Amino acid sequence: MDLDRDQLQKDIHALYAREHAALGQKGTLEHLERGRRLAQEQRLSAVLQERGVLVFPHAGVAECGYQTAACVHAALDSGARRVLVISVLHAFTAEMERARRAVAAGGDPTEWPFWGIQGPGLERRHEWRGDHALISWRHFWETEVRRRGLVNPPEVIERYPYLAAGHPERLPGIEELQELARDAVIVSTADAFHHGIGYGDPPERAFAPEAAGLARARAVLEEGIALLERGDYWGYNQHCVRAKSDARDAGQVFGYLRGPLRGRVIDITYSDAAELYQAPPPTWVAAALFSWTAAEE
Repeated sequence: MDLDRDQLQKDIHALYAREHAALGQKGTLEHLERGRRLAQEQRLSAVLQERGVLVFPHAGVAECGYQTAACVHAALDSGARRVLVISVLHAFTAEMERARRAVAAGGDPTEWPFWGIQGPGLERRHEWRGDHALISWRHFWETEVRRRGLVNPPEVIERYPYLAAGHPERLPGIEELQELARDAVIVSTADAFHHGIGYGDPPERAFAPEAAGLARARAVLEEGIALLERGDYWGYNQHCVRAKSDARDAGQVFGYLRGPLRGRVIDITYSDAAELYQAPPPTWVAAALFSWTAAEE
């Protein structure tokens, strides 16, 4: 699927701005309350306290904001003084996309300038600055910190890996990430199933986001979970290509930092993307909240 990636990035940022404006203070607080209930019901703060990982989506905030908010509550309730956010880094240039495809075909990631980990305070590269993956996370985090009246909230550190290629341990910057993770809780983000006509699926194989479609999405997500549980990072990389998941690098990195892990989908909904891609329905993204807990030895 050929895309004008520069225009797509602009369109996504414009869409996020509209969605957050429509959410307003009332909608933000509603998502925070729903997220608080979900975090308490699922004991999500304990997942983080016990060296697990929570993964929230970054699709439409109206549909999945409460899932992001649940992770905000879990991180704040965990008592941690540092929150490490391992983010997706989207391919918003043609060269970044060529790099992803070359690596997925077996190419050497070291041949590309994007190979490594980006983020605030690092001088490697700065593509992360234009990414949208953490816009909603930052929104709910800042609102909840203000609402709780926290004068000295936990430190939040964002990191954006790219081209893990089945070997997250080789990524430039991974040593710093290991050190940061020693006394931090870890959350991550993923839109792990993009589906439908706008994402290149033929109409006869495009499921609507109803019961059958969401069941298909869950099955695909569980395939990815099984691969990360086994520590099969290259298999997970290739799974993400097939599933049209944007989490190929983030998943490998948190799996390496915290593994072995056991994963499960604890909540799933969807976000329609037909308008964004100017494509007919069904064109949608599964919005799932994942919990990863330490595996028993």
